[in-house]
Amino acid sequence: MTKQDLVAFAHKLPKAELHLHIEGSLEPEMMFALARRNNVDLPFKTLEEVRNAYAFSNLQDFLDIYYQGMSVLQTEEDFFDLTMAYLNRVRADNVRHAEIFFDPQGHTERGVPFDTAISGILTALQMARAQFGMTAKLIMCFLRHLPEEDAFTTLRQAEPWLDRIEAVGLDSSEVGHPPSKFERVFAAARESGLKLVAHAGEEGPPEYVREALDLLKIDRLDHGNRSLEDEALTARLREEQMTLTVCPLSNLKLCVVDDMTAHPLKRMLDLGLKATVNSDDPAYFGGYVMDNFAAVIAALNLDAEDIRTLARNSFEGAFLSGGEKRAQLAAIDAVLP
Repeated sequence: MTKQDLVAFAHKLPKAELHLHIEGSLEPEMMFALARRNNVDLPFKTLEEVRNAYAFSNLQDFLDIYYQGMSVLQTEEDFFDLTMAYLNRVRADNVRHAEIFFDPQGHTERGVPFDTAISGILTALQMARAQFGMTAKLIMCFLRHLPEEDAFTTLRQAEPWLDRIEAVGLDSSEVGHPPSKFERVFAAARESGLKLVAHAGEEGPPEYVREALDLLKIDRLDHGNRSLEDEALTARLREEQMTLTVCPLSNLKLCVVDDMTAHPLKRMLDLGLKATVNSDDPAYFGGYVMDNFAAVIAALNLDAEDIRTLARNSFEGAFLSGGEKRAQLAAIDAVLP
């Protein structure tokens, strides 16, 4: 198959997205529209200025812009519009299920109530299911550059909503903020019946992945690229069939890899790791799910079975029921290259 054929095949396959920050889907056009709606002064005057600012040399460069853009999100309607825009966009990529991160601390610390953010997001998720049958789950992330006590405050704020939150996660600045910093709050979340995920091994060392596994007791690993530096850790991830939510264009944009041809995704698959393809923060990193598939197909020696495996892994690693997974896996297997 040609690379063009492989991209077409990837598009036909049902897919789940497991690593998507809803605030990171804030496209420049919507950022300006919400700024006008809410009378927010942005440091950018034109769309071109915004896009020129999206030149990052590391994770912190991105986060500085990310939190700046977030300031336009103020009302329940804003969060609804943001989430519906994402869901409509990835529907075109044949994403059938999404597990969406949101950062309540990024909103509450600037005076936006927890309930305002989550109400708008959940209303959009419900509407997407009713209108076009797309399923979604919500993952509440703790910002790791803040103290663990702040995460406990967020967990308390979430108590009335816990039946509509699937999991907790850990994101923001990785280096200098190891998973061990959040061991107690993750234990509390687990006792509350929530699933657990964490960003580790993106910029942080393999030891951060070990801490996420052993101390946080995660159910799924976000990123995990640097795990490959440690053979024993790689073998453990393979044996435990731990799903890795890999974000190729994000890795390129944040200089985790210098060139897409050097991306470890193919190696992960060859080593038997349960890698998946995701967009992370698509408005900032140059593309949604199919853009990421197209990028790795163009750069790496992937074949049709690799593409099918990536789609299967996305549902096998999702927080869906066994029946829901079986239905999606059957649909994947029915698609011919």
